[in-house]
Amino acid sequence: RDRSFRRPPKSVTIKSESAVTIPETPVTPFSDSAVTLGRNPHSEYNAKLEAILKGNVSDAAMADVHQLTYTLENALGKMNEELTELAETLEKLHQASEKLDRENVIQHGDEYLSVSRQLVK
Repeated sequence: RDRSFRRPPKSVTIKSESAVTIPETPVTPFSDSAVTLGRNPHSEYNAKLEAILKGNVSDAAMADVHQLTYTLENALGKMNEELTELAETLEKLHQASEKLDRENVIQHGDEYLSVSRQLVK
């Protein structure tokens, strides 16, 4: 089942002693342009999740977690796509080095480094 790039529901109802209905929340899903290696606000959303988990995990907090998980899933899906592309670039670099293809070693090496350096920022 493909769980990437899901849109959050218009509202979330959580069963509890007191029913909590959360209307459409302004949690902004990552767009393709916002989720790129090196420009991923993933850590911001991880920090929000961490803060919720360290506090009183009320029914309302669980609704917030529910919304955050949509955003985090979208981010992971986009990161997975970009890492797959990075692996393909690395394979092109590897193959070019086997063939002693200097031009493609330089091209693919530069492409690989340009993206991979963003991972370790």
